[in-house]
Amino acid sequence: MDIRRRNNVTVTGRAGGQVLLLAHGFGCDQNMWRLVVPALARDHQVVLFDYVGSGHADPDAWSEQRYGSLEGYAQDVLDICEDLDLRDVVFVGHSVSAMVGVLAAAQAPQRFSGLVMVAPSPRYIDDDGYRGGFGADDIEELLESLESNYLGWSAAMAPVIMGNEDRPELGEELTASFCATDPDMARVFARTTFLSDSRADLKTVAVPTLVLECRQDVIAPREVGAYVHAAIPGSRLVTLEATGHCPQLSAPQATAAAITEFTGGAR
Repeated sequence: MDIRRRNNVTVTGRAGGQVLLLAHGFGCDQNMWRLVVPALARDHQVVLFDYVGSGHADPDAWSEQRYGSLEGYAQDVLDICEDLDLRDVVFVGHSVSAMVGVLAAAQAPQRFSGLVMVAPSPRYIDDDGYRGGFGADDIEELLESLESNYLGWSAAMAPVIMGNEDRPELGEELTASFCATDPDMARVFARTTFLSDSRADLKTVAVPTLVLECRQDVIAPREVGAYVHAAIPGSRLVTLEATGHCPQLSAPQATAAAITEFTGGAR
């Protein structure tokens, strides 16, 4: 199988530089990184891709069985690393992809030298002693709404997820990204994302890790960032002066600067 075509892989930046593998979240694609790539590409080799079921990845490669679990997305990451023979990789994962990176690094530790977790959440549903930001009923209602009217759900939820009400163009962009995703594939990815519980996997992280959170984020509140930071010994927690769940769009300069500072220290 042509992995590069399957996952719409693109490579840019400085050949021989520290490899950054950028992974998008639910409802998005690699285009979500475009505002941080120019800054990152000055000193790094940047690898971007779309998960199968997203963006311009090959839709014929999608199956509900594979992509009904986070392990399926982690396998996309590992396939790309093997196909490009990537080593010493710093994996940069947004939202649910932060946990995908944790799974991939646990399966192939020889390929990864660091993790950057952008607005991560190991579990979205509150639990005893844990605040994920949502009650179980909230998530079930969210998923039922998504499944009954995906386009309507996207139009309503994307601006909430993005935040930054004073910059409506950001919410409009995320809405367009959601709406460009195949609804059937999006439904599976949504259930995989919002019903996941990856808290136990955090203890497997054995590489330098940066946890990037926003000062206000309805999807991954700051209690979640604190939890992830505490669960990964030696990790670094940085709170960006940004709001919403997508700092790579709302605060690209600060996001790129934090990643660059981290990689300089992680090498």
